[in-house]
Amino acid sequence: MTASEVQRGSALENVHAQGATRAFGRSLRRGAKVLPEHARGHNRSLVLQTLFHDGAMSRADLSRETGLTRVTISDLVAELIADGFVAELGMRESSGPGKPAMLIDLDRAGHRIVGIDLSGSEVITGAVLTIDGDIVVRREVPLPAADDVVETVVSLARELVAESHAPVLGIGVGTPGVVDERGVILAAPNFGWVGFDLEGALQDALGLPVLVANDANAAVLAEYTFGGAGDDVLLVKVGRGVGSGLLAAGQPMRGPRFAAGEIGHVTVGTDGGPLCSCGKVGCLEAWLSVPSLTERLAAASIDERDGILRDAGERLGIALAPVVGALDLSEIVLSGPPELLDGPLADQAVETLRTRTLAEFHDGVRVRMTEQGQDIVLRGAAVMVLSGQLGVS
Repeated sequence: MTASEVQRGSALENVHAQGATRAFGRSLRRGAKVLPEHARGHNRSLVLQTLFHDGAMSRADLSRETGLTRVTISDLVAELIADGFVAELGMRESSGPGKPAMLIDLDRAGHRIVGIDLSGSEVITGAVLTIDGDIVVRREVPLPAADDVVETVVSLARELVAESHAPVLGIGVGTPGVVDERGVILAAPNFGWVGFDLEGALQDALGLPVLVANDANAAVLAEYTFGGAGDDVLLVKVGRGVGSGLLAAGQPMRGPRFAAGEIGHVTVGTDGGPLCSCGKVGCLEAWLSVPSLTERLAAASIDERDGILRDAGERLGIALAPVVGALDLSEIVLSGPPELLDGPLADQAVETLRTRTLAEFHDGVRVRMTEQGQDIVLRGAAVMVLSGQLGVS
């Protein structure tokens, strides 16, 4: 092991020793200077955040972008280089007089993140990701019996850490269920978990920082960081269930009981409807989940297909209209099978939103598909680690 690898490993141990800072109780992105007593950690994150989004620049450029003094920037950059998070790339090509500036950037190849997605109906998916959210290794294992899920996740995570070939910042896990700010699963019926400290169990087994969140909450972070979503966005994740993740003014909204976004069991309409797995009639999940939609489409004729999809889209619009009206949202992102969600279903959801909200202010509500496909929870898990460990999102 080289001296630089030893130094980088030591810096990462220091990060790990501090524990994984929760990303969900504050605004995700550092945007300005703060009071002196909080300044160093904040300004360190501000530097990393600026480089993460804007790319390579000189120290002088970084000073102008952040509003920090050149002395402060010089000190912080030296520290971040020593810790292995920032690297000097070489001199900028000069077109005028004077000494050319040295360019610096995040050491984007210097660390890896492991993401785990527990939201699949048949498999558990894991990946090794770069700081930029690119997947370099992907593994899938069959979904085991509920009693064996933790053991399977630990085994998969160990395999991925071994294949990372770089220090691992942490492990992010997106899971179905209601999850509190400490990564405790308050309720996940599909796994039979109630009050289960999944984050603690994984961290003890793996010896690395672990962050656990609801899969839809993870997905909306991916859309915010890698998908170009604005500060006010609702992401609806449709799979074997239906859930949503919400950002308002760049702040993740989770609710005092951590159940914000649990829209799947909202009853949509008073005209009855299919029986839901929860025992109620007419829940959004019973209309919109992939198994429910697929079953109804399989039993329908070709001429009936669009009607079934539009009906599901109307139910989605009914559920979302009060949220859009109350929070003045302008963007709804759908995540799930595009052959089901994109087209008649999304179009009808937009139309229903327009008729059920104040048209003067909500006529421009946009409903679109995510472009991140099946990787959205994995990439969101990476954002959880970036935000928790480096203050970057």
